[in-house]
Amino acid sequence: MNHLGFKLDKVKVGSFDFTCCEGCQLQLANKESTLPEFLGLIDIRNFREISSERHDDYDIALVEGSITRSDEIERLKAIRAQAKVLVAFGTCACFGGVNSLKNRIPQEEAIREVYDGKKIETMPSMKISDIVEVDLSIPGCPVSKDEVERIMVGIVTRSAVSLPKYPVCVECKQKLNTCLFDLGEICLGPITRAGCDAVCPTGKTACLGCRGPAEDINFPSFEELVLDRKLSISDMKEKLGFYNGFGDYLDHES
Repeated sequence: MNHLGFKLDKVKVGSFDFTCCEGCQLQLANKESTLPEFLGLIDIRNFREISSERHDDYDIALVEGSITRSDEIERLKAIRAQAKVLVAFGTCACFGGVNSLKNRIPQEEAIREVYDGKKIETMPSMKISDIVEVDLSIPGCPVSKDEVERIMVGIVTRSAVSLPKYPVCVECKQKLNTCLFDLGEICLGPITRAGCDAVCPTGKTACLGCRGPAEDINFPSFEELVLDRKLSISDMKEKLGFYNGFGDYLDHES
């Protein structure tokens, strides 16, 4: 029963991980104060951080991680075929994430550095939407549990769901934080999508853009800001490429 006294049918949810640290799934399993109410809204069919049960019938698939092996492609396609709604869950799924850093060097070199020459099946890291259609993306490294809960409630109740369109700077100013540019650091807050509650800048750590670009950003103005503060364009590019969320801007950046 909900607070209005009528029963909502539970939506069947499966959560799946590919190449990732599983931090986004663990984030969702944390915050025990809201977990019982959240789990009361959905029927967990596959989510190994929460339950040992495994079922193949689910309406919504939460997919965490990037794709780095051929067998992952086939598994992802099977999940897509079953799910009515597929959600790219976290920065690795949405953009490729930290895993995409290996795409900058030859695969053989990456294997040699990490696995000491052992034969390992791997390929360039891809985001989920490179392989299958994605119905909804929830970025973040890790995701914000409050945001995920809000969006899941919206899906279950068939209400409108959306991500903030404005940049992290808005949340930073609401907290009366000192701008990290004033402290001599390059921060991607002016061009990164909000929704994280400016957690990194609040901790005096520059935003690295894990939530990808905000809508209608003025990238040339951001580049001018970096130059005006006599900061490094090379460092700016390195930050932009860290999570692979700003690839379109890097490709067109002079």
